Amino acid sequence: MTVNIAVLVSGRGSNLQAIIDNVENGRIKGAKINVVISSKAEAYALDRARKHGIQAVFLDPKRYEKPEYDQAILNILESYKTDLVLLAGYFRILGSEIIAAYRNRILNIHPSLLPAFKGLHAQRQALEYGVKLAGCTVHFVDDGLDSGPIILQKGVPVLSGDCEETLAERILVQEHLIYPEAVRLFVEGKLKVQDRKVIILD
Repeated sequence: MTVNIAVLVSGRGSNLQAIIDNVENGRIKGAKINVVISSKAEAYALDRARKHGIQAVFLDPKRYEKPEYDQAILNILESYKTDLVLLAGYFRILGSEIIAAYRNRILNIHPSLLPAFKGLHAQRQALEYGVKLAGCTVHFVDDGLDSGPIILQKGVPVLSGDCEETLAERILVQEHLIYPEAVRLFVEGKLKVQDRKVIILD
């Protein structure tokens, strides 16, 4: 059975590209990205989707109140028989209705070692705090901010000369590795959520 994937984006979509590449090269088997939904018309992620024959949808949040916007997203997800929702640089908070409908079926990538440095500008937060180790986290999405059960993490050393941009670039390299890996584990049925813990099955 094919796992139907929808990806929500707002920006350039480099993590989307990493997942597309892993589906196309066969590392992620038994999955298909059916639709990419963007909250921004100019998002380059939409171009990436079109180049790979994936349906690309711009849904303008200015045309809706928040509950109606979330319902419009839900309608699209349902129309594509979505099994798994991926957030890849999606700059909006998902509504509770979407989270409830896809409980433990929504993944997000965040550029910090959660639970540290939630929210925006995680790399800047890490540098200002003075940590020696930053990184990235793939987690299930729940009703809190970057608070869902953690699937995979990867540490990235903070170098003495780092600025926000250089640290973000090195973290992004690891994001492109662990996000597709988390998707693969989900598609293969190897992720089990038990309370707050994610158990990776053999």
